[in-house]
Amino acid sequence: MNPKSVSVATPEMVLIRYGELALKGKNRSSFENSLLRNIREATQHIAKIRIERRRGRIAVFADQRVMEIAERLQDIPGIKSVSPAWRCDAEPEAIVALARTIVRDALRSRPADEITSFRVESRRSEKRFPMTSSELDRFVADRVLPEIKNIRIDLKNAKERLGIEVRSERAYIFMRRLPGPGGLPVGTMGRAMCLISGGIDSPVAAYLAMKRGCHVSFVTYHSYPYIGEASKKKVIDLVRRLSRFQAKSRLFVVPFTEIQTTIRDKAPEPYRTVLYRRFMQRLASKLAERDRCKALLTGESLGQVASQTMENMTCIEAAAELPVLRPLVTYDKEDAIKLAHKIGTYDVSVLPEPDCCTVFMPSKPIIFGKVEACEAAEAKLGVDDLVRKALMGTERIIIESNA
Repeated sequence: MNPKSVSVATPEMVLIRYGELALKGKNRSSFENSLLRNIREATQHIAKIRIERRRGRIAVFADQRVMEIAERLQDIPGIKSVSPAWRCDAEPEAIVALARTIVRDALRSRPADEITSFRVESRRSEKRFPMTSSELDRFVADRVLPEIKNIRIDLKNAKERLGIEVRSERAYIFMRRLPGPGGLPVGTMGRAMCLISGGIDSPVAAYLAMKRGCHVSFVTYHSYPYIGEASKKKVIDLVRRLSRFQAKSRLFVVPFTEIQTTIRDKAPEPYRTVLYRRFMQRLASKLAERDRCKALLTGESLGQVASQTMENMTCIEAAAELPVLRPLVTYDKEDAIKLAHKIGTYDVSVLPEPDCCTVFMPSKPIIFGKVEACEAAEAKLGVDDLVRKALMGTERIIIESNA
């Protein structure tokens, strides 16, 4: 390749780093294969790509839209960081020639009188390379930086960093290191069914489960005409935003009106919300089994609302037929809000649309519920028939990312 033809605006590939996958030992290849599949699915609407896997790194090549691919890959769990990059022969002079062009282009837009702090950071996995990493840092800096005005070396707090990775097949050079979510590739830890409302917490819980390798399906409950179509659309929008982190999502919309009116008419008022949630657990369990999910997932946080005391969560979980995962159980609200901002769900979650749990709310909800009292109340409701009819009316929606 001719270094003079390189422009920092047009990197030729994306260098991908992963962290936790490197610790998986003999199972590492299966985790890597899942990550490669997720990378292909995430980028298929951007450009045709070619992937190379090289000892702890993944290189993604495309003929166009490389920066869009790099930015898209920042959303993929399992990826620690990505760098739009260029490649050259793993030889000192070839590295210097390419680095000189990249640095010049990267710093061209800065003000002429601005002093820029800078450092070179090399990694050398190819031990036959004739220099150590520190020696290569100095070698490149000595030949590139004297030609650039108003630049100073700062090894601790450099504003601009030139990265060099020397590997057996070639050297990679880059100026940016974009953070990814880390964690594990979606799908490596099985499937979970998330009970999603229009609030802040359940979307955040879904994201955290995705980051730990779960592929997440979603179920929501709709009480028409007490809750309008705008509430349903809000949940669809939340799932679409969450689908940035997994290529495609399934949302089940369960009709909930008859269940709520029956509870209103035949059950003790203080237990209404707890009984609503017990039915939600039953319905989610049935749908989860159909969708090959191994667990339920909720946004519950201990003590945040009346239904989330330890006693009430025990009552609610007793109706589930699968394990219930609660990623936010020890989070306070500020922690959840901060993460909702980060993943892009907050502005949708705060739209003023009610969810079904606001229908027929008790004036004095039970705080320390008992399973026996719940079961006694449900004995008068015709639970099996209500569940059967709700499942028959459930709508299934496939949602793809709008990334």
